[in-house]
Amino acid sequence: MAHGSRYKVAFRRRREGKTNYGARLKLIELDKARIVARITNNHIIAQIINVVPEGDETLISAHSNELNKLGWLGSTKNISAAYLTGFLCGKKALNEGIDGAVLDIGLKSPTRGTKVFALLKGAVDAGLNVPHGDVVLPDEERIRGEHIAQYAESLSEDEVNKRFSKYIQNGLSPKDLPNHFDEIKQKISKEGS
Repeated sequence: MAHGSRYKVAFRRRREGKTNYGARLKLIELDKARIVARITNNHIIAQIINVVPEGDETLISAHSNELNKLGWLGSTKNISAAYLTGFLCGKKALNEGIDGAVLDIGLKSPTRGTKVFALLKGAVDAGLNVPHGDVVLPDEERIRGEHIAQYAESLSEDEVNKRFSKYIQNGLSPKDLPNHFDEIKQKISKEGS
């Protein structure tokens, strides 16, 4: 740690690695709502946040647990769940009269095709206007979970039961994940309109 009379201690959230104040200031200066994408170990969270002088104000929120209430039997932490959570958040935002936002990924690395950008694609497909480049978005096959279904088909029955026990316990065969994804997306579309 530096010593001397000119040393300035950084803000606590900067020291803890939780906030990049330079990037946050740029987002605030845009004077637009932000769609905040947060990925935890077990869930996906999407929020539309507006900056007010008193602090951040959450306008819309969608959580991957809400997908379970709509009948989602898959994981709440994969790319499909990220897309559906973004789609749900986008539909809620449009119902509240919010038609545009700027993506805020926090301290996540902007790696092409990740869950953060699957969430973005879901929000954009719902009709929300979010500036982005199509290069970063994941493939449609990956979003629908076709890679999981193909992997499950390449395994023996015992391996499928072992590796996809949570899916099977919920009553979903991993081979049926793309069709189940489409059902839930249609359900969100109907409820959102």
